[in-house]
Amino acid sequence: MKKFVLLLFSFLLLSCASRKDIVYYQDIDQREFLSIEEINSHPKIQINDILSISTAALNPESVIPFSFNTGENNNQNRQVELLKLTGYLVNSEGEINFPQLGKINVKGKTTQEVQTILEEKLSIYIKDPTVNIRIINYKFTIQGEVKQPGTFEIIEENMTLPQALGLAGDLTINARRDNIIIYRQEGEEREVKRIDLTQTDWMNTDYFFVKPNDIIYVEPNNPKVKSAGFVGNVGTLLSVVSILFSTIVLLVR
Repeated sequence: MKKFVLLLFSFLLLSCASRKDIVYYQDIDQREFLSIEEINSHPKIQINDILSISTAALNPESVIPFSFNTGENNNQNRQVELLKLTGYLVNSEGEINFPQLGKINVKGKTTQEVQTILEEKLSIYIKDPTVNIRIINYKFTIQGEVKQPGTFEIIEENMTLPQALGLAGDLTINARRDNIIIYRQEGEEREVKRIDLTQTDWMNTDYFFVKPNDIIYVEPNNPKVKSAGFVGNVGTLLSVVSILFSTIVLLVR
């Protein structure tokens, strides 16, 4: 009987997590952070991206031949789904087909770089053109031990990793916080980065920002892995232990 109680106590003790395992950013008071300009980089356009491109000039009529939809630039309440239908799809060659200008290679360039290219080309026909470009199918995927895993689409050009995890409802109590895996594709290269959320060193790298098509995987902690296929949660486990304990007491009596 004493051995059973000791075994139960040891099991419950081992199941407990420490502050070191749970709390985020534990060294934040000792960290010196770089400026956002030093670590921030605009996402590069990839094949199958959809671009929203609007053109403006002092003479609004002069930009009509260079737009697929007349007057679309003045509508501020357009929905993202509609923009996907009217946007510029980057084809398998990394090109978009721009009205009057023809095919323009945009793969591997930032939206700011493409904006400069278009303004230079349009300036031949339009006086002082202004071009605005956004990637409208900017998406990333979060899997594993978060409250709401899934693929998320945003219209912002920059989003931090904490913000992205916030969209997924944050990590569950069963998440391993010291080994967040980020899979990223940059052009033809693929990278894998492991992030320790209990520390802050990664905040001084370009992994502080999520990039289009990132896959973020939150690994389950050891208690979660050990309970898989045996007992679904701590409440159920305690119920089983309680029944076993009561049965043993009755048999002893």
